[in-house]
Amino acid sequence: MHNQPASADLIDSRYAFKRLMLTLLIVTLGSSSMYVVAVVLPAVQLEFGVSRADASLPYTVMMLGLGIGGIYMGRWADRKGVHVPLLWGGLGVGSGFILAGMSQNIWLFALAHCVLLGMLGASSTFAPLLADTSLWWNKRRGIAVAICASGNYVAGTVWPALAQRGVETWGWRSTYIALGLVCGLGMMGLSFFMRQRPPLLAAPVPGQASSFATASASERPFGLQMSHAQALLCVAGVACCVAMSMPQVHIVAYCSDLGFGAARGAEMLSLMLACGIASRLISGVICDRIGGLRTLLLGSILQGLALLLFLFFDGLVSLYVISAMFGLFQGGIVPSYAIIVREYFPPKEAGARVGSVIFATMIGMALGGWMSGKVFDLTGSYHAAFINGLAWNLLNLSIATGLLWRLYKLKPATPA
Repeated sequence: MHNQPASADLIDSRYAFKRLMLTLLIVTLGSSSMYVVAVVLPAVQLEFGVSRADASLPYTVMMLGLGIGGIYMGRWADRKGVHVPLLWGGLGVGSGFILAGMSQNIWLFALAHCVLLGMLGASSTFAPLLADTSLWWNKRRGIAVAICASGNYVAGTVWPALAQRGVETWGWRSTYIALGLVCGLGMMGLSFFMRQRPPLLAAPVPGQASSFATASASERPFGLQMSHAQALLCVAGVACCVAMSMPQVHIVAYCSDLGFGAARGAEMLSLMLACGIASRLISGVICDRIGGLRTLLLGSILQGLALLLFLFFDGLVSLYVISAMFGLFQGGIVPSYAIIVREYFPPKEAGARVGSVIFATMIGMALGGWMSGKVFDLTGSYHAAFINGLAWNLLNLSIATGLLWRLYKLKPATPA
């Protein structure tokens, strides 16, 4: 029964809402490692005696693993549904935290993050569940995908503060093992409630915000060959997340360097990601009105503004305020890519194509996290790292603007 597509009557239904709430919880559990590693970065660097760039390596390779795994998990979910990928993902999260907590050098620590926490664990929750959610909703697809993606930031709000307290009380190793048990077993248990396949696709809702997104299954999205359009979205995803990663990965270390302490940095990271939850929900509402591409453009402009403010203000209160602003400004960017794929590409390929774009964003997060650490090692400060983030954000902004311009040029020829 669960192997067959659900009835189309379940689209936008109460069951779809219940499933969305479960999805939010699963993403919160599966994304924990993305933010906990930033909290333990100073302790890991000190214990293993490595440079800031090398201490950033576990995060970098985890993002790469998450991106690569997302492609294959997305294809797996397209064929079989999300239950089995989530079950294996829970096993990866649990074993990854435990192995990392027992590691004796930075290389084993990084390997656990790459293969188990990233490629097998977190990858099962992001791209597959974004694509799955988009297929259960029609009228409120934007806000539904935003709620799903908000689990990533709920994780960023909840886990850093808990992990910081755990590190101070029991040490980072015991904290990692405890996280493995809680998050891994939680994911595996919840996966059994996700066995139902999504409904067969219903027709697009007339008059939806993305009306000039010619057709969801366009053969030439943005008037380009499908592969070219996909490639541009991937480049934009890399660029936006190189910019996004600098504050998210290094805010704890940045606060430590400024003399405010790691605990303050963890609080700022939680604040940033709590505001990111609000941002994703607001962006979802906006997306239902103006479409994914224009929502991406708006978020990219605001993200650049927040990065610029980091250059000029480094007081304690200022950093709290700017961290909140950064979260509010950039939270809707990554979900916008999933909406864009759903609007302009064939729905039957949603999992794989969303996985490819999410892979690109993970490359951006990985590259940006490592690059910012390297810039710090070379210059002794994070000033140049913020400038580097601004430059990459400008590339993302340029691509989004170019695609939107192409849509406006195509609009007169688009059937009503």
